[in-house]
Amino acid sequence: MSAVARKLFDSLKSKEFREYLMSTHFWGPIANWGIPLAAIADTRKDPSFISGKMTFALSLYSIMFMRFAWKVQPRNMLLFACHFTNECAQLTQGARFINYHYLGGNKKEIVAEKVQEAKN
Repeated sequence: MSAVARKLFDSLKSKEFREYLMSTHFWGPIANWGIPLAAIADTRKDPSFISGKMTFALSLYSIMFMRFAWKVQPRNMLLFACHFTNECAQLTQGARFINYHYLGGNKKEIVAEKVQEAKN
């Protein structure tokens, strides 16, 4: 086990790893992680605030950059993971948008408000 730990430690100290940490292959995806984290945080908010157009645009954006991250040489798996996460978050937001605006989610909310008012 110590041989594996030693090999990992040596690779972390290597010149190649230090160069990777100072490249756009590392810092670009790190900066991009704000988008999926915000989308994940927004899943707890009221669906009436979701923009269908923006959700669709961000879904297309993530699909295109997932392809880019896969095709660029060397492959940028950190960027791919970032946009894969964002794609999942945007699809979740899109489903919430459709449910609220087209499948009666907002009507259930109105009925619940009326029931609450009747109790008071």
